[in-house]
Amino acid sequence: MSALYREYHRPLLAFVIRLTAGDRQWAEDVVQETMIRAWRSAEQLDPESVSLMPWLATVARRIVIDDRRRRDARPHESGDGPLETMPVPDEMEGLLHQVVVSEALKALSPAHREILNETILRDRSVNDAAEALGIPVGTVKSRVYYAVRALRIALEERGVTA
Repeated sequence: MSALYREYHRPLLAFVIRLTAGDRQWAEDVVQETMIRAWRSAEQLDPESVSLMPWLATVARRIVIDDRRRRDARPHESGDGPLETMPVPDEMEGLLHQVVVSEALKALSPAHREILNETILRDRSVNDAAEALGIPVGTVKSRVYYAVRALRIALEERGVTA
């Protein structure tokens, strides 16, 4: 359990801070409750899994939703300002996808991460990427091809399908 906490505490906390709109105290409570639920469900977790982050993120997201529902079920206390009751768009699915894609990118080789960073994330052409990296254009093309294949496999291992 302590190894699970050491490995996933930081990324899970970063994810939950975004879910709680920057409320660090609430986020830490959610992370703690998530870890307790992971401990209680240890026999159900797959030790062979590449990453437990999708499971942990789903549990944390549900805890945040439950907390919000519990707060909304009570009558509002007097003195609440108008900004506190404004609805906030639900961006949790997008955040979860960002975490999963980030983990999948970490699973790639440094050369594959570098080529995807240059071509896709920086939106450079094959020629510009070749010039920036100091490698031939043909090498850039083949690395992009194999990097995208490796990324697709890494995402499928994490449960993401097209």
